[in-house]
Amino acid sequence: MIRDITIGQYYPADSLLHRLDPRVKFTGTVVYLVSLFLCRSWGYAAAALFLMCMILLSKVPVKYMIRGLRAILFILLFTMILNIFLTPGTILWQWKIFKITEEGLHTALVMAVRLILLILGASVMTLTTTPNKLTGAMENLFRPLSKIGVPVHEIAMMMSIALRFIPILLEETDKIMKAQMARGADFESGGLIHRVKAMVPLLVPLFISAFRRANDLALAMEARCYHGGEGRTQMKPLVYTKKDYIAYIVMFAYLAVIILLRVVWHV
Repeated sequence: MIRDITIGQYYPADSLLHRLDPRVKFTGTVVYLVSLFLCRSWGYAAAALFLMCMILLSKVPVKYMIRGLRAILFILLFTMILNIFLTPGTILWQWKIFKITEEGLHTALVMAVRLILLILGASVMTLTTTPNKLTGAMENLFRPLSKIGVPVHEIAMMMSIALRFIPILLEETDKIMKAQMARGADFESGGLIHRVKAMVPLLVPLFISAFRRANDLALAMEARCYHGGEGRTQMKPLVYTKKDYIAYIVMFAYLAVIILLRVVWHV
């Protein structure tokens, strides 16, 4: 399961999405996530079609994208079960205190589709954008907030470091698991509780490794005289091109379609 987590990882490829300005991809991701909360029945079909087009344009293998959903499978099933049995409404089946309602099934299906599209939509951005470019995009977009005292550069830097550490910690966890399995540890057999207990010995060496890497990063930043974003310049300034403006037009055209489906056609 550790290898199945794709959020925060970068997939190198030569695609149109990889060449887009990171500000376009960040804004597009936010617009797409907002649109999912505006969708109804046919709106989700339009959102899924739009996402599939973006995945194809990114040249990231579809199997690689879908593999990332395995990491949230437990959360997805748990959410669906809660909605199915705890949502009041027209009863379709009942046994003692357990009951399944029509509204519960509808809510569970909508939540599952929305969560899947949320994860895949966010993954497209991280898989096609390096952490450095993503940091530059967030800092550039949120720069006006610095006028009111918001530490934009520091926030963007922290988010970039967090995204960069995700694949590093996953790789470290995989190495620790293999080392312990070579010493007789068993992480595969048994029930859910047994597997959770088997993962506990991973926490101590993982935390030690994380703190060590964080300390090394802090020392490296101090050695390079890093003192925040005040007065800093960029080696490669972000500049919009024609394809970026076209991407903005496509993005807001998609949002307009979602709004029309909900407000005008009520579907």
